[in-house]
Amino acid sequence: MSKAGTTVARADAPAPAVRLPRRRGIELSLIVVAVLLSVYGYCAVGLARHGTVPPGAVGYGAGLGVLALVAHLAVRFRAPYADPLLLPIGVLLNGLGLVLIYRLDLETPGDRAAPAQLVWSTLGVAFFIVIVVLLRDHRVLQRYAYVCVAAALGLLILPILFPAVNGARIWVRVAGFSIQPGEFAKVLLAVFFAAYLAANRGALAYAGRRVWRMQLPTGRVLGPIVAVWLVSVGVLVLERDLGTSLLFFGLFVVLLYVATGRTGWIAVGLLLAALGAVAVGWLEPHVHSRVEDWLHPFASIEAGRGPNQLSQSLFAFAAGGITGTGLGLGHSVLIGFAVKSDFILATAGEELGLAGLCAIFLLYGLLVERGYRAGLALRDPFGRLLAVGLASIVALQVFVIAGGVGGLIPLTGMAMPFLAQGGSSVVTNWAIVALLVRLSDSARRTYDGTKGTP
Repeated sequence: MSKAGTTVARADAPAPAVRLPRRRGIELSLIVVAVLLSVYGYCAVGLARHGTVPPGAVGYGAGLGVLALVAHLAVRFRAPYADPLLLPIGVLLNGLGLVLIYRLDLETPGDRAAPAQLVWSTLGVAFFIVIVVLLRDHRVLQRYAYVCVAAALGLLILPILFPAVNGARIWVRVAGFSIQPGEFAKVLLAVFFAAYLAANRGALAYAGRRVWRMQLPTGRVLGPIVAVWLVSVGVLVLERDLGTSLLFFGLFVVLLYVATGRTGWIAVGLLLAALGAVAVGWLEPHVHSRVEDWLHPFASIEAGRGPNQLSQSLFAFAAGGITGTGLGLGHSVLIGFAVKSDFILATAGEELGLAGLCAIFLLYGLLVERGYRAGLALRDPFGRLLAVGLASIVALQVFVIAGGVGGLIPLTGMAMPFLAQGGSSVVTNWAIVALLVRLSDSARRTYDGTKGTP
């Protein structure tokens, strides 16, 4: 402003604060759609099998709706800026899993798993609410990195003290109650890896020797995390839980790449994974038999012994075609053992068809993408690595299970997130969704002019 030849400088007014929409109404609408789709699937199974709506349809819909509503209220009041897609995706996948397990229970009246799965789902949603309500700042977890790794190693070692189940020591069974500690250990290890790599990312990326165009960090920095990873994988190999060991290896490599930004770690990880797979495939008889089944899925039929699990799974996918046979009208129960856990995707493929499978994979893809999106938006390195790690856990599980059941890679025993029978898996997956909700809330608050993250 000029006056009498004198120029007076005036500071620019501050930019108005930008309020991001909270979008809780969108979340509630999507939850209603998810519950209605789950109830529709439940009714479709009853109509296909008995010609009538199942008597428990109203109770199932009301129970799932109440759980979803309480979880939504927790997000609305404690994480109002959270991503609106995370909770509805979890509700829909969990509801669909209950429908598929209920459908398979009709074929196995002596082994009903749906009631127990519903109890575990309720516990998982309760765990989700506790995390969203009590964990106000995700950075608090960084302080307990070494507590998390100690608890994770303890959980991994615990099943060694109990008898093997189906050739693997991955279960803890006490008085008819069983849990799979490795499911909880993967979240704890993700917290530890994220905290350690966030604290040492500079030394990992720029210190140490350069070998073949790759910067190798010093042993003092890389040694502790490699030792933890080796102990974890070693224990899992002793327990014959090769699926979880592959998951931990992939999680370690992904977070190391994200922390350092060096693609060489991806190449090293793929090379080590290939060498380890070849070695274990030749030396471990149980794994070798699965590799043989993968290479020759129809060998048992040609030898006159009938189809094995993998060939029955492939037949189920083929019978489903594009649109599927319809819920309740398939024959995937012929797979036999593990049809409700490892091979539940085959039931979805047969009765929902390729279109239904694509929809399920799209839901998983959205869940993973929203996790990565939250990681990209976060400013603190720990939160970024934790979001990427948690989303990668889901991505790796889906790839390993879908690839094994579909004959793309050798089969490894793991539970399909939310769909498969398994209480420990359901609770852990709800914990992952809760942490992603908290992380996405912090990410969107970062860009809010009134409530910025320090």
